[in-house]
Amino acid sequence: MAEQQQFYLLLSNLMSPDNTVRKQSEEAYDTIPGQTKITFLLQAIRDASAAEEVKQMAAVLLRRLLSSSFEEVYPSLTIDMQTAIKTELLTGIQSDSSSNIRKKVCDIAAELARNLIDDDGNNQWPEILKFLFDSVNSQDVGLREAALHIFWNFPGIFGNQQQHYLEVIKRMLVQCMQDQDNPQIRTLAARAAASFILSNEGNTALLKHFSDLLPGILQAVNESCYRGDDSVLKSLVEIADTAPKYLRPNLEATLQLSLKLCADTNLTNMQRQLALEVIVTLSETAAAMLRKHTNIVAQSVPQMLSMMVDLEEDEEWAMADELEDDDFDSNAVAGESALDRIACGLGGKIVLPMIKQHIMQMLQNPDWKYRHAGLMALSAIGEGCHQQMEAILSEIVSFVLLFCQDPHPRVRYAACNAIGQMATDFAPTFQKKFHDKVISALLQTMEDQTNPRVQAHAAAALINFTEDCPKTLLIPYLDSLVQHLHVIMVAKLQELIQKGTKLVLEQVVTSIASVADTAEEKFVPYYDLFMPSLKHIVENAVQKELRLLRGKTIECISLIGLAVGKEKFMPDASAVMQLLLKTQTDFNDLEDDDPQISYMISAWARMCKILGKEFQQYLPVVMGPLMKTASIKPEVALLDTQDMENMSEDDGWEFVNLGDQQSFGIKTAGLEEKATACQMLVCYAKELKEGFVEYTEQVVKLMVPLLKFYFHDGVRVAAAESMPLLLECARVRGPEYLTQMWHFMCDALIKSIGTEPDSDVLSEIMHSFAKCIELMGDGCLNNEHFEELGGILKGKLEEHFKNQEVRQAKRQDEDYDEQVEETLQDEDENDVYILTKVSDILHSIFSSYREKVLPWFEQLLQLIVNLICPHRPWADRQWGLCIFDDIVEHCSPSSFKYAEYFLRPMMQSLCDTSPEVRQAAAYGVGVMAQFGGENYRPAFTEAVPLLVGVIQSADSRAKENVNATENCISAVAKVMKYRPECVNVNEILPHWLSWLPLNEDKEEAVHTFNYLCDLIESNNPIVLGPDNTNLPKIFSIIADGVANESIKGEDGCSKRLANVIRQVQVSGGLWTQCVSALNETQQKAIQDLLNSA
Repeated sequence: MAEQQQFYLLLSNLMSPDNTVRKQSEEAYDTIPGQTKITFLLQAIRDASAAEEVKQMAAVLLRRLLSSSFEEVYPSLTIDMQTAIKTELLTGIQSDSSSNIRKKVCDIAAELARNLIDDDGNNQWPEILKFLFDSVNSQDVGLREAALHIFWNFPGIFGNQQQHYLEVIKRMLVQCMQDQDNPQIRTLAARAAASFILSNEGNTALLKHFSDLLPGILQAVNESCYRGDDSVLKSLVEIADTAPKYLRPNLEATLQLSLKLCADTNLTNMQRQLALEVIVTLSETAAAMLRKHTNIVAQSVPQMLSMMVDLEEDEEWAMADELEDDDFDSNAVAGESALDRIACGLGGKIVLPMIKQHIMQMLQNPDWKYRHAGLMALSAIGEGCHQQMEAILSEIVSFVLLFCQDPHPRVRYAACNAIGQMATDFAPTFQKKFHDKVISALLQTMEDQTNPRVQAHAAAALINFTEDCPKTLLIPYLDSLVQHLHVIMVAKLQELIQKGTKLVLEQVVTSIASVADTAEEKFVPYYDLFMPSLKHIVENAVQKELRLLRGKTIECISLIGLAVGKEKFMPDASAVMQLLLKTQTDFNDLEDDDPQISYMISAWARMCKILGKEFQQYLPVVMGPLMKTASIKPEVALLDTQDMENMSEDDGWEFVNLGDQQSFGIKTAGLEEKATACQMLVCYAKELKEGFVEYTEQVVKLMVPLLKFYFHDGVRVAAAESMPLLLECARVRGPEYLTQMWHFMCDALIKSIGTEPDSDVLSEIMHSFAKCIELMGDGCLNNEHFEELGGILKGKLEEHFKNQEVRQAKRQDEDYDEQVEETLQDEDENDVYILTKVSDILHSIFSSYREKVLPWFEQLLQLIVNLICPHRPWADRQWGLCIFDDIVEHCSPSSFKYAEYFLRPMMQSLCDTSPEVRQAAAYGVGVMAQFGGENYRPAFTEAVPLLVGVIQSADSRAKENVNATENCISAVAKVMKYRPECVNVNEILPHWLSWLPLNEDKEEAVHTFNYLCDLIESNNPIVLGPDNTNLPKIFSIIADGVANESIKGEDGCSKRLANVIRQVQVSGGLWTQCVSALNETQQKAIQDLLNSA
């Protein structure tokens, strides 16, 4: 008994507000063995004399114990003990007087039942099922509630018996949803029904069978909202998110109800927002289904807009110096976000016509709140209505700019917001068309000294504008921009010293950085105007509240340095580095969430780009904090839904719902900084190469595990990018060190190709892996690697075909429309991108291993052959041919054993309607001639006339065809050079000469110029012409090649061409004749060639 009393004391101490007491009690509680905990906790829950909160605490702890440590605790209990627990719980539910405790005991029972369903779906606690049936039919309302609560908490409780009991389950839910006397039973039954639907979201037949429950659920949503309970409404949002098709038979009713609740101002803001959320979520999860009900969507738009008008008057607003985060519960923010999402979900074609009139009316309203909302709405729909707004952009912009002069500061602020948003959404068209109007309007608004908040926002809009502004457009405004920014900066520095206000200064510093970043070397004349003040800020702005200003100024200095270049920046570079390093030495005192950290880290990387190798001396100081930041481990937690309610998103927690009442929480603080730091490590490795070798080992040990860091895509991308760069850094240490490092990363890279869930990240990992193989060469993969990689690539190709089938099926769906087609096209592009990376990996393997690797490749052969079937999409055929091109190029003459699979398709593809396919086929013919060997000879007789036909067709030089055509010209050259016996060279040469030079495909251009040199050096009479009459033509071909940079000074080809020209130079008359036929650009090109080669 004394022990039990002690345990009660411990329980109440666990709830103590005093941290020390609580910590001690948690430690004491953790030392109690599991079995003892269960005994004590059960006793506490059942003890009538114990205090209510002690019993509640005990119930929560018991549920947690079962959910987190079931396997460790429960199976080792004796059978008697296990039976006793089950009986205790069921008795507890039946006898407990307090409904709160009863609910908590139901949660424990549901948790135990969840853990007692075995792998085959047998429920090893049949008594609880009997208890459910008995309780649902009981006269006691409390028991009916308990049964529904357990079923709501764990809808999978019937295990593999579910199908058998389906009618019973349905009857039970219907009966409870119709319980006229007990509203709480109706609510609970609706929630339980929703929970059951959600846990069977993939079972179409079941959803159909249960569709007649939906009217009852909707009725419960309506009733419960007016009783101040939004739990059923939340369940409806979840259905819209996870099982939207379930709503189809009653979609009209669902939307009507959501619209009615959203419009009812008697309900709380939260409830109205949740009702709107049903419609908005459907626009994301079932857009095509919703597009058939545009009338209701059109009625919901004014609701969103009226929420956006729900703003407070705030006298202090324009002068506020600290920007508090938007109040995410406010109607205005909710309305704006809903508009943005619905525009993206349903597309501009539908949404813009619905909203345009409303916005126009709002902008003419005398009440500032309406004008503000109208402008904010314009900002919100830009992304989703992109195409449709682009068509009328001129009228929109002219109209918005008027509001930069609105009498109300918050409307001027909203106008700046709209300009900034459009500058991003419609770049660079926006900048090209409206630069003069927009720049002057923003500069004028920035002079609004009495409203710093408006000033700052105008400066922010200017940043958006310049970030995406083409350099040539910005240069004419540079003087005026710089002057304005300088005046404001000086004024605001004074204000900072006198009043301590900093909001505008923070923005202006970034505006300066953004202008410099775009202007590049054209910023040099203004450098001395800004640098002293900026350095002054970094030296003196050391107070905690100025951390952000100091961080932004550090960013500005480093961006200006990068813009003006090493020569101009050098005199200041070491002073700036000293300033940065001073922050650096105080770095260990910085708090983890200090905004300066990420600015510093990025600034060092820019300094590294500016200083190049000279940056190496700073590495010892810089790498410590960089590694520390890159190594941040985020706080994570696996929680059940009940616990989650106690942790709020305000403290920086984000949650992912894992279903089955469980959620995964992660504290996002420090994640962005970690990603930046990893990105910067990549930058150092790239810039410093062997200068970074000291650090490769610690960096590789950090990066390899981060390939699995699923909390942030950017971190995984950086980890992947770093791998080939680190190998390059490590080269100087010799082959043994290099091989060790490669072994450390190779397994992880291959595995992550198999497991990476995000296609953008996956393509980066595959790209890096291919680069590593090219770097390491023959012998870098062992048999296990090959086996695993083969399986993964096979999986990727099979998935590629399967995805295409799934998309075909979606095209047959009843909701298919042109917007669905757009989405499918996007998915298709994603898939093809992964296919290109499969091709990259195979390329790197063939080029390293050559024909040795063909037996391994044969497991993929049939899949690659499938890619080049005539009925497949052009991108499949293109990449399939590219893979066979690689085999011919790197694995000949053995490649011929696959000729039966690819030779016919390749010949047919020379005349394909798709230029990409023609290009891949023509390249194939070229490598066949160069590397293929004797067996391919018969193919050339067929190929050359086809190639000539493509080259001579009327639009062969059109932009979309030119690359394919140039590959054909190069292929003809390779056949003449390497297989002259297969064609009539003399007949083709005059034509071939008339097709030169190649301007687009630089690699193939070198092949053709080398062949041209062969011909000239052997005094080929057809090429030179009678009495060298073709030489002026040859000169112009060479000159164009140089002018187009198809010939680079450093390659052997240019030396040969220069010699050809020098030989002509010595025979005066011929030289004059050749040069006088050239235009100015061509003459300069010939001179450049002679000077450089």
